[in-house]
Amino acid sequence: MDAFHPDLPGHDHGSGSAGESTTPLRARLHHIRADALDGDTAQTGGMRRFAAISGGSVGSERIWMGQTHVAPGTASSNHHHGESETAIHVVKGHPEFVFLDNSGGTPEEVRIRTSPGDYIFVPPYVPHREENPDPDDEAVVVIARSTQEAIVVNLPELYVLRTDAP
Repeated sequence: MDAFHPDLPGHDHGSGSAGESTTPLRARLHHIRADALDGDTAQTGGMRRFAAISGGSVGSERIWMGQTHVAPGTASSNHHHGESETAIHVVKGHPEFVFLDNSGGTPEEVRIRTSPGDYIFVPPYVPHREENPDPDDEAVVVIARSTQEAIVVNLPELYVLRTDAP
């Protein structure tokens, strides 16, 4: 028997007012509608981030998920996401992801061009920026992070991540 299933006999389902559940945040599923995303998040110039799944919205402890919109013909500021791993899924447009690679011994700017359906993985602390070269349409990506909230550390420039970095 699954003792954690809320529909099993003997479980109190709670009865909140106006259709709200009294079940604790971490004991139920959450539906976040597209028109209910939270724009009060850490921001980087040239981008708009919207939280969907976060500690504040659903009680998550180890993941953050949301949307980022990059305006036409613009680039984000250089930044990294601290200790957070970041997974990106391209939904709309052809955003480009830029970082410095030192694998050849000399820092070289690498530009990853993407299309809808593509994925990008950004390791912790890796400086990068997002660009949308399209002059007419915004780019939209869905982001998942390994931390409860969005961590954004804006930087004056890109730099190569030291191999002895955290």
